[in-house]
Amino acid sequence: MVRWIIIFLVIAIIAGIFGFGGIADGATDIAMIIFWIFIVLLVLSLLSRLFRK
Repeated sequence: MVRWIIIFLVIAIIAGIFGFGGIADGATDIAMIIFWIFIVLLVLSLLSRLFRK
């Protein structure tokens, strides 16, 4: 999942450099959504490990 965040971040940076605003916004939004999904899964994993003990 982190790989996808990095891929979309690179796409957003390249698109931003070349001035493709729509593509940069879309890639940034997708990367942000994937990032928050990753954070939620991390928290759920930590909580499940905490309650399992």
